[in-house]
Amino acid sequence: MSDIYIGDFTPGTFVINVKKEKEWGIGQVQSSINNIVTINFENVGKKTINPKEVELKIISINGTC
Repeated sequence: MSDIYIGDFTPGTFVINVKKEKEWGIGQVQSSINNIVTINFENVGKKTINPKEVELKIISINGTC
């Protein structure tokens, strides 16, 4: 897994689930509390994820990342 920390997942950040990118689509972080990040994905809706167990990748939707 990458060196991303829970604090990197601030509300508004766009992410993908590396293993389910095509199924889930792009997600936007809604909240990050303790080790749980709530993300609203375009194809599957809201998911609560522990980034220590699921590999998330922060992306830029305007190509600057």
